[in-house]
Amino acid sequence: MNNRNAECVVRISPIHVRGFSHIEVLIAVILIMIALVPAMDALIPGMAGSSIHESIAEDHYRLTGKLEQVLVEPFGRLNSAANAAGSPTTPTTAFSDDVTYLDGRQIKRNVFIARYDGDNADADDDPFTGTDDGLLWVRVAIEGTGMRIESLVSEFD
Repeated sequence: MNNRNAECVVRISPIHVRGFSHIEVLIAVILIMIALVPAMDALIPGMAGSSIHESIAEDHYRLTGKLEQVLVEPFGRLNSAANAAGSPTTPTTAFSDDVTYLDGRQIKRNVFIARYDGDNADADDDPFTGTDDGLLWVRVAIEGTGMRIESLVSEFD
């Protein structure tokens, strides 16, 4: 037999095969899809939380802005508002207002102003009895929520 004209047949053993078969790729894709469904479900609360945080942050800025707006008022005007309210639980009509956001959401900012007992000279631990001259307590709160911010203002500042 003449080897010069003989065809060279190369056999490839399964050990030397490179790459993936179609079945292996299909199984991998299915496993990834199955794993992605719970992962995407886990992201939903995070996305919802970001919009809640945005709303809380907007409300906080509206509160601090209103407090700053009240604190720059002359002490005499604040004292008159405290007299008109008559109680630390009654909002003042002179400074309370409604705010409408761009998305249509509305909030009511209530401003409470009252005389304050800073030194507790009457020893009753009630900050609104035995009040000190020239010292007022100011609270800005969003109606219907627990969001509020407080400060003291002195006539001598």
